[in-house]
Amino acid sequence: MTGADDRRAGPGARDAPGGRLDPLEGIDLVIFDKDGTLIDFDAMWGPWVVELVGRLESLTGRRLAAGFLEDLGYDSTAGRTIAGGPLAATPMARLYELTAELLIDAGVEEGPARAALARAWEPPDPVALARPVTELRPLFVALRAAGRRLAVATTDDRRPTERALAALGVADLVDALACADDGLPVKPSPEMVWTVCQALGVEPARAAIVGDSPADLAMGRAAGVGLVVGVLSGVGSRADLEPYADLVLASVAELAPG
Repeated sequence: MTGADDRRAGPGARDAPGGRLDPLEGIDLVIFDKDGTLIDFDAMWGPWVVELVGRLESLTGRRLAAGFLEDLGYDSTAGRTIAGGPLAATPMARLYELTAELLIDAGVEEGPARAALARAWEPPDPVALARPVTELRPLFVALRAAGRRLAVATTDDRRPTERALAALGVADLVDALACADDGLPVKPSPEMVWTVCQALGVEPARAAIVGDSPADLAMGRAAGVGLVVGVLSGVGSRADLEPYADLVLASVAELAPG
């Protein structure tokens, strides 16, 4: 990865807190993932997927093994989302179809399986369950004051994303969105990044991707962005993120100019 190894070998050149240089030096646009990056992923999606499977068990009269949750991308033993699993980076429409397929694979006939899923499926509340990983408005205000434009690229749908950003008090500070139901290829395809960059008139080389999953960071790599930042506030561990990242931070809070 051209340039990436150099940045990882000398992170002091871009690292921020403690008197070091701005990690976003040379970056005009910061594109954030949403779940796990701006908000607590498991607070939003963990209880939702467990409750969904519980409703499906009740409606089908069939006990679904722990492997069912794992196939959806949730480790019920650890109580957290699996970094490379479907729940971490799959649009809701595809997750719905995957759940139907898993029900059928579990022995429920297709008709009853789809009927049960239609009754059980309730997307998570994007307002009540959106728990920010840090105080987002001061961070976004500071980034904009430093001359950066801000965007969000997410595998969630547009309407819940807009509602969540409004509830978090940052909707007016976000210059562009790319969402799962916009008709674009989703992560790790680079299309979301390219679409946002084109809309805002920013070259990808002057943009940064900030995300908590390998899919987020692989999207940035594929798009040719100038900086790929992993954050440990979501589904990915340092080992998951480092192969793709120029920089791994505890959370987006460390991007605040200072």
